[in-house]
Amino acid sequence: MSDGAVATTLFGVFMVVTVALGLLAVRGRGGGGGLAEWSVGGRSLGAVFIWVLMAGEGYTSFSYLGAAGWGYNFGAPVLYVVAYMSCGYAVGYVVGPMLWSYARQHGLVSITDMVAHRYGRPWVGAAVAVLVTVFLLPYIQLQITGMGVVVSTISYGAISLNWAYFIGFAVTTVFVVVSGLRGSAWVSVLKDLLVIVTLAFLALYVPVHYFDGYGDFLGRLVDEKSAWLTLPGSGGSPYGEGWFATTTFLNALTVVIFPTTVAGYLGARSADGLRRNAIWLPAYNILLFVPMLLGMAALFVVPGLTGADSNLALFKLVVDSLPAWAVGIIGVAAALSSIVPMAVFMLVIGTMWGSSVFSLVPRWRESSSAQKTWSQVVVVVAGALALVLTYSAPNTLVRLSLISYEGMAQLVPMLLVGLVWRRLSLVGALSGVVVGVGVVCGLVFSGRDPVWGVNAGMVALALNLGVTLMVTYVRPADRDARLDRDVLARDPVGG
Repeated sequence: MSDGAVATTLFGVFMVVTVALGLLAVRGRGGGGGLAEWSVGGRSLGAVFIWVLMAGEGYTSFSYLGAAGWGYNFGAPVLYVVAYMSCGYAVGYVVGPMLWSYARQHGLVSITDMVAHRYGRPWVGAAVAVLVTVFLLPYIQLQITGMGVVVSTISYGAISLNWAYFIGFAVTTVFVVVSGLRGSAWVSVLKDLLVIVTLAFLALYVPVHYFDGYGDFLGRLVDEKSAWLTLPGSGGSPYGEGWFATTTFLNALTVVIFPTTVAGYLGARSADGLRRNAIWLPAYNILLFVPMLLGMAALFVVPGLTGADSNLALFKLVVDSLPAWAVGIIGVAAALSSIVPMAVFMLVIGTMWGSSVFSLVPRWRESSSAQKTWSQVVVVVAGALALVLTYSAPNTLVRLSLISYEGMAQLVPMLLVGLVWRRLSLVGALSGVVVGVGVVCGLVFSGRDPVWGVNAGMVALALNLGVTLMVTYVRPADRDARLDRDVLARDPVGG
């Protein structure tokens, strides 16, 4: 049997196992229950499942491809990923239980629900759902692309990129429609086991196989590639200290309101479980150092990679030196690192539309099963749209991906400030979002990110917050008869 056949067979077996795990996850739950059961696991996931699910969202195909590619191209700037995720978990220690408590008290299943409830305007939740969908679609496309590259590479070219893209879309769509968040948590266990084993192996194997151990590798790195070890990195990159600090701060705030993160929060059984996760999740970030380091190792083994080929730095080492069965297993770990986050991205888009958009239709407003059905339809449509654009106009979504995180950051004042400050008005919050998103789009699409060495999203967020506060003081919130406990979020200490 050829190397491509061996690796492809292993991949196929694990894809079948993935779908089977999704079916097992909802077995005995009456067809998966209503929208809350499908979208947030019935708010009953324990600490272990929440830990692997939220860790899985942070460890995507970017970790195998993009992190290694950034390590190869720039070096030290890629450490921003470890920095912002660790800081974000610290912010999440406080914010996560607040959002969990607020959603549980009012029966909410997404951030769009929270916005609609906080401001007492269902149409606001629908508008935010549309905006967030625009920011999340690029992530689905990037995971499809990442999985396609991995599958095509580990099959030694036997599976074309186009077929690999379709396989990634098909497996993930079937999986998430059937199993929802609970299935993602179950598959995260398998994914994390494979990720930990394969990266631990590569961390030991590559320096020994290609060098005389870590001493020789790190010595050569210091002597020959010292620019890769300090900011702003190699090649005159624009990612210096100012960019690193502002990006870490911005992303740490944004990650706690990212819809996929919030889905993990809302699926938890208890607030204390979220606090324990916030303590232990940074330990998972240790794994991120491996692809970053191996990307720099590839500088000596496969020099001269440019453009998108640099993202294959890690896999070129793997395919070049390991037997086909090992390549297949490592490829499966990388593929699952696309499937799990892609499934959650698709899930939250469907959930937002089901609970915030379709609920505006009177006959569906009180029907959780109808909202779930339409949410599943949206999952298929969103995934298919990302797949079609992957084939037909990949640069469109790649450009949109540049503003995804920075655009999502513009919802921080509307959601987080609004949930702790009663006086924040809807007009003020919406004005801030419009200004923030407009500034982000203007700076990014005109090539001015970073601007004066600062992350463009940080500049936009500062203007967003300023406008939000100014408009709120000029035009305060309308009188709301609801009590503070029905409008604001609180940290359920001891709850």
